[in-house]
Amino acid sequence: MNTPHVAGLLLAAGQGSRLGMPKALVTYGGERLVDRGVRLLEEGGCHPVVVVLGAATVQVRGAVTVRNPDWASGMGSSLRTGLAALPEAAEAVVIALVDQPFIRPEAVRRLVAAGAEVAVATYGGRRRNPVLIARRHFAEVAELAVGDVGARPFLKAHPGLVTEVPCDGLGDPADIDTPEDLDLLEAE
Repeated sequence: MNTPHVAGLLLAAGQGSRLGMPKALVTYGGERLVDRGVRLLEEGGCHPVVVVLGAATVQVRGAVTVRNPDWASGMGSSLRTGLAALPEAAEAVVIALVDQPFIRPEAVRRLVAAGAEVAVATYGGRRRNPVLIARRHFAEVAELAVGDVGARPFLKAHPGLVTEVPCDGLGDPADIDTPEDLDLLEAE
């Protein structure tokens, strides 16, 4: 069986209101989180990688960038914008968030290798990101992504479709939301 053509989608449009700056611009280990997210998806086997921007407009090497003019309405509009920007050749997409810098490419590769139409990374038995979704579900995912939620409503509506993929030991899904989180990040 051929490996499907899987694109990557990095949601990076938010202003980081609790953080005090757009998360895409945060630097860790000399690398912006947006660049780190692109690298995660590329090294995980996704091509192309589409980055949804909004609050900050930045140049991102190795990725297609799209601007979500409605970014302030929440993650749902960014997910819809990103799904609409994916090339027709993409049979599936792995969706990642810019504010989770400790997830490793092995988690993305494991999602792709699961061979499922819908796959969700789990850590300690809890569903987190990244998430893989087959193209035939894009329209419904987009329809249900309203406000500040992404694919979660779709996943809840279709529990029988979801394959949980254990990713323990393949990074930490902790996200960077506050200055305290950033301080911990910088202390590492």
